Amino acid sequence: MGKKTTKDLAKAAGVSLATVDRVLNGRGGVRQATAERVTAAIKELNYVRDISAANLARSKEYKLVFLLPDHDDELTEMIHITINEANLSMAHERTTVSIIRVPANDPHRVAQEIDGLSADNVDGVAIMAPETAQVRDAILRLDSRDIAVVAFISNQPNAQNAHFVGINNEAAGRTAGQLLARFIGERQGTVLAVTETMQSRDSLERRLGFDAIMAKYAPRLRVHPSMETYADEARTAKIVAAALHNNPEIVGIYLMSHDISETMQAIEAQRIPQKYVIIGHELTKHTRARLVDGTMDAIITQDVGHLVYNSIRVLKARITRIGVLASQERIRIEIILRENLPEDFQTSC
Repeated sequence: MGKKTTKDLAKAAGVSLATVDRVLNGRGGVRQATAERVTAAIKELNYVRDISAANLARSKEYKLVFLLPDHDDELTEMIHITINEANLSMAHERTTVSIIRVPANDPHRVAQEIDGLSADNVDGVAIMAPETAQVRDAILRLDSRDIAVVAFISNQPNAQNAHFVGINNEAAGRTAGQLLARFIGERQGTVLAVTETMQSRDSLERRLGFDAIMAKYAPRLRVHPSMETYADEARTAKIVAAALHNNPEIVGIYLMSHDISETMQAIEAQRIPQKYVIIGHELTKHTRARLVDGTMDAIITQDVGHLVYNSIRVLKARITRIGVLASQERIRIEIILRENLPEDFQTSC
């Protein structure tokens, strides 16, 4: 059997080609019952739309935006580089991708930038921002302007129109707990958990998963309340120094946020001879170096290239109102040790 066409759909649904085109492109002027017949025909015939051909015929151009925090950290830099590479590689697909930087810790500014997006110059937006009421409401308002949206790395579960592209952070926290408990072995002691802010859903979910594993499989270890650095170098140095000096029984440290350079510097500055098991997130040049020299024991990461390209694919699918295959868009949790470091990582970022 050959590939099904819009003519086959029209015949199966008993409608005109113009009606099929309206349904496929989400345009009005089609009765609900008629649209349902076309949808049923799509499922019955297992019709797969040739988006590239359709876009070429209509001279369709995708104008996409990534809304990123203005943090000056390695992960954000890697994302920025990957987006620029994607922009160059997809020029022949009539796709342009731009970047807007916003203060991540100012939800009102983030919401203002989202509200400033117009369907005249933006078809879809990928948003990397902490979950707040202001950001959630701004994302929900995108529907009224017919702008597709994905939640990029940072989930926005209460904004139902935002498809999430990122790892399962609760599972990532459970993974960190298993690794930490196994690397510590039978030693008893306490564990520090450090993050930039617990207002981040990523950190909340990671801590939830981490605590579940600690309670179930490592009751010999006591986990301290989460320490928040607020990305402040002086505060980080102060609270880390106090925690390490006041708790000589510490045997492990879980770094929940992706920007850990200041925290690691604060740990190393104490020059305490005791060896801690340290687990962190995201493979960057900094964490790679710490794995190589043995300061860190494992990194839980997600592939930046997959994140960016999956976000673009999902946005384009939502713009054209076609479904996405969950199995293809799922972002895997990867565990990186010194022994399996990617050889080409240094040149790729």
